[in-house]
Amino acid sequence: MLRPATLSLLSILILYISWRVTFPETFQQCLIKHSDLTHPISEAIYTPQNPSHSSVLQSYIRNLRFNTSSTRKPDLILAALHHSHVQAAILCGKKHALLMKIRSGGHDYEGTSYVSSVPFFLLDMFNLRSIDIDIKSESAWVESGATLGELLYGISEKSKTLGFPVGVCPTVGVGGHLTAGGYGNMMRKYGLSVDNVIDAKFVDAKGRVLDRKSMGEDLFWAIKGGGAASFAVVLAYKIKLVHVPEIVTVFQVERTLEQNATEIVYAWQHVSHKLHEDLFIRLVLDVINRSQTSEKTKTLRASFVSLFLGDSERLLSIMNQNFPELGLTQSDCIEMSWIQSVVYWSTYFPLGTPAEVLLHRKPPKLTSLKRKSDYVKEPISKDGLEGIWKKMIELEKPYLIFNPYGGKMAEIPATEIPFPHRAGNLWKIQYVTNWNEEGIDAANHYLDLTRKLYNYMTPFVSKNPRQAFLNYRDLDLGINSHNEKTGYMEGRGYGIKYFRDNFDRLVQIKTKVDPGNFFRNEQSIPVLHQLNQVE
Repeated sequence: MLRPATLSLLSILILYISWRVTFPETFQQCLIKHSDLTHPISEAIYTPQNPSHSSVLQSYIRNLRFNTSSTRKPDLILAALHHSHVQAAILCGKKHALLMKIRSGGHDYEGTSYVSSVPFFLLDMFNLRSIDIDIKSESAWVESGATLGELLYGISEKSKTLGFPVGVCPTVGVGGHLTAGGYGNMMRKYGLSVDNVIDAKFVDAKGRVLDRKSMGEDLFWAIKGGGAASFAVVLAYKIKLVHVPEIVTVFQVERTLEQNATEIVYAWQHVSHKLHEDLFIRLVLDVINRSQTSEKTKTLRASFVSLFLGDSERLLSIMNQNFPELGLTQSDCIEMSWIQSVVYWSTYFPLGTPAEVLLHRKPPKLTSLKRKSDYVKEPISKDGLEGIWKKMIELEKPYLIFNPYGGKMAEIPATEIPFPHRAGNLWKIQYVTNWNEEGIDAANHYLDLTRKLYNYMTPFVSKNPRQAFLNYRDLDLGINSHNEKTGYMEGRGYGIKYFRDNFDRLVQIKTKVDPGNFFRNEQSIPVLHQLNQVE
């Protein structure tokens, strides 16, 4: 016969077990339990009941298409303050079988870092943005939540002759930019941003903090352009700084069809990838209104926007010898410091704006938007160009950005990192559509315009596969349901467009390091067992 004290203890135990079955541990409780006591995680947690939940979510949404009342919101936001918070997010996300989205800056064009059709929680990296620059070794550690503007400004504060090749939008988060490649106006000289990454720290699917040595070269290869969100959460990158002259030169020259734009664009196609690697000339094509008597008509404008790593005298010599069709003059050229050229290229700010503006983390203007991408391997004929002008004028809204290749981009092997778009490409196309109207009808209208122009361009761009750039993520290329029977083939549908022959190596690495497919999104790298199911 049990004694009363024993009976009491047994009753308590039964009640406790019953409570655990009836009231299982919540995800939030799991986060707190796995928190480092010296870095309390509770301060980083925002549930829908928290008054700041909406403001934290919206503060890094850069595409208004995904900031509507009907857009699914995360069940919880974890704005990590320490790497232990990232570890807790992964361990608890796996334990509770919750989808985790990872956001570093919010500029992903399809919102895949903070939007989902199923319940999810958001790991937001914006608090992890320290930058440690070592001028002596010409390197820096930068955390994923820092912006490109913060990084470049920080470098310029330490040196006037060192920089880093990144994109031209200063509010982009370092994490997303580098994990997918990083494309900028010094790529012909120094390659992609990620070509200059020499180490990284991240948290893997087991909650371990690893660096290049401990993760191994295969995984390091994968996160350099393969989309790290398929493999881990990158905490920080170590980057190799590059040399820039004290004085650089920029220009922007515009020509319409009436000013011989077709002939000039035709010439640009044949020389832009052959010019000296110090010279980058972007071509922007858009439709504008022009006055003709009393009525307005539309015309095509070609804008040639350049960064030259040198002075204007040398630039003019190169241009007169290689691209005289543009008719560049001394008055078109503006000499400035490299960091001032970063401000100039951002397009947000007028000439002469102080470099401190790069520290602003939010763009001055937000819109709804859609982006697509293409690669071109052969020059387009004049007849082809005139057909494109006609189509663009018909559609009016979408415009095109052509970014030239050559230089360093043609020298690095396609297998060096997951980004495969190297030699053989003349330039990359970005399709750009922005709008301010609200509502699903407006969105569908502008999405349709963008797709019509994209479809029209089919004869002029890469084929088998038609290639695309991961930083310009495009869900039109396919969405993965992560079904075990179909997930691999769904992933291959978009994967070979982004990665070509590097796709299967990425799948093999993914299968090894994250066989449970915890790190996933609409266009993540699938695991190999899904292929076995298909076979």
